[in-house]
Amino acid sequence: MSDPANDPRPGSPVSGNESRRDPTRITQQPALTTSSGRSWLVLGGLLALIALVVLVLSIALPPAGLAFGAAIVVFALYAMMIIVQLVVRPPRRRLVLLAVCMLAMAAVAFGAILVIAWTAAGAASA
Repeated sequence: MSDPANDPRPGSPVSGNESRRDPTRITQQPALTTSSGRSWLVLGGLLALIALVVLVLSIALPPAGLAFGAAIVVFALYAMMIIVQLVVRPPRRRLVLLAVCMLAMAAVAFGAILVIAWTAAGAASA
């Protein structure tokens, strides 16, 4: 049996490499550490476009105003992504904020469509 204190493997609890960055950790991914942010804007724009098309087509469905309100929030979040890209200087903070905006955009759109579908299914079964 080997002594854990002398274990040379990088992930071992006492290897002395705890301070070394692990590129496989989610918080150490290149998209959150070294990216220019352009990919976040492109993918965020595609997500916003798809979400806006679905939400605009759902405006006439109940509950009244939910799809329209969600579309406004999705648009505002994408506008915020553009502002963050232009204004925030520390690259890591900028990339994290872009990721948060994109996740919020997806959550708002998905949540609104889920509620609209649930309401439509309830109205169809009644």
